[in-house]
Amino acid sequence: MSRDRPRIDYYFSFISLWSYVGGLAFQDLVRRTDAEVTYRPIDLLAVFAAGGGKPVRERPAQRQAYRLVEMKRWREIRGIPLVLHPRFYPADPSLGHRMVLAALERTLDVSGFVHAGLKAVWADELDVANEATLVRLANEQGLPGEDLLGEALREPALAEQEAALTREAIDRQLFGAPFYFFRDEPFWGQDRLDLLERAIRDRTDAIPFTPVD
Repeated sequence: MSRDRPRIDYYFSFISLWSYVGGLAFQDLVRRTDAEVTYRPIDLLAVFAAGGGKPVRERPAQRQAYRLVEMKRWREIRGIPLVLHPRFYPADPSLGHRMVLAALERTLDVSGFVHAGLKAVWADELDVANEATLVRLANEQGLPGEDLLGEALREPALAEQEAALTREAIDRQLFGAPFYFFRDEPFWGQDRLDLLERAIRDRTDAIPFTPVD
């Protein structure tokens, strides 16, 4: 990777609502800043558990209700389709994540596939645990879907890589998704994209992320 271009570590999951909501805005930011992105798919439920968080259906009723309000707001702000109660949520995203990692090993552009996987859950009501669905989504983004699926199914190293990225996320103190890191400074949530872009453009000193004792 070029030393001159900003590099962003992007932690996401296909079942992450806010990764979808900010997906296109993040792509726009990447284009504007000429950033290089390292895509890091993670087991979001494991990250929740490690950080003391709860899956949506286990959260207090008032938090669930407010989440719906925010979904409606951001659907309008971003101008995107968004289903409040998607049919296949939460599906197991691991197979799709492994396909992303297989594509990255081939140095393929996964940005379109990543957004397609997010949109499949949150707008198109598709099952991202379904093999045929994943192959079609990959093919539509110009990737060799069948080949990537085959690798994801037969290569244990890809599952190990996803698990390692999840451990890395937990070690870096993540507690949700999306998380973006620029020069080791964290930005949590798609509503922090403006702050991320400011950090990239201003190149001020990074604010460290250290756990509280």
